[in-house]
Amino acid sequence: MKPVFFESLGIAGMAHHSGKRPVLALHGWLDNANSFLDISEYLDGIDLVAIDFPGHGLSRTRPEGARFYFDDYVFDVLTVADQLGWEQFHLLGHSLGGAVSSLVAAACPDRVLSMALIEGLGPMSAPADRTASGWRKAIKASRLRPRRVHADRDSAINARASNSDLTVAEATTLAERGLKTVEDGLIWSHDLRLTWPSTHRYTESQVLDLLKAIKAPVLNIYSDPPSGILPDRILERRLAALKQRHLFSHPGGHHLHMQHPDVIGPVIKEFFHEHSQDFVAQGHSD
Repeated sequence: MKPVFFESLGIAGMAHHSGKRPVLALHGWLDNANSFLDISEYLDGIDLVAIDFPGHGLSRTRPEGARFYFDDYVFDVLTVADQLGWEQFHLLGHSLGGAVSSLVAAACPDRVLSMALIEGLGPMSAPADRTASGWRKAIKASRLRPRRVHADRDSAINARASNSDLTVAEATTLAERGLKTVEDGLIWSHDLRLTWPSTHRYTESQVLDLLKAIKAPVLNIYSDPPSGILPDRILERRLAALKQRHLFSHPGGHHLHMQHPDVIGPVIKEFFHEHSQDFVAQGHSD
């Protein structure tokens, strides 16, 4: 994959041009565009652009004094698509990227041709009667803290792997865009404001309303056994809300697209190729 940078947005990314089907790839929380590096080798016939969300990877962060609001990522994605000249496109999202993709497809149903979502369907939700407690938690915890400095690259990578389902090799892939050298060693460069609790969450009824508004076919990819990212009963309701849903599961963890790109990649490729009729009809066939 080759580096790309959207100067006016301060958003960095990687591009893999092996076809004309436009696919925008959105990574998970505290990850970066390199999470799609290995799987890109299995996505022939696709014009893949994977971005670093603001505050992640090599992208610029939000202005000083601002917070990271989930909804703002939707506008980041749409602006990137506009700058690419993509009136219509497919979305490939993992975790946070899958949640953002869901909102993009609900808000702009005529722009999104299809979506492949890995461990991510809709945003996190909370009951309405926890609104005040959520705010109190956010106010209490929204404080910058000293950033952990690692003595060397190996210790930084091992720390990332030990706090997730990632192997050392997979954490190393993320480290290529996620580590920064400082005076005393190395740090993971994501903005620490990303770890602050959210001041706002949708209710589950709102999430279901969003999912019902999605016109595009959706391929939902999950680990088997489940990683627990969503309780089974909530996931079942969300899947049922989709007009066109497809399900694929495979042994692995929350990052199963990094763990098994040789399995997940061909499934995604076939799905996008099967749901590119609208794009081809506009005269952009491969």
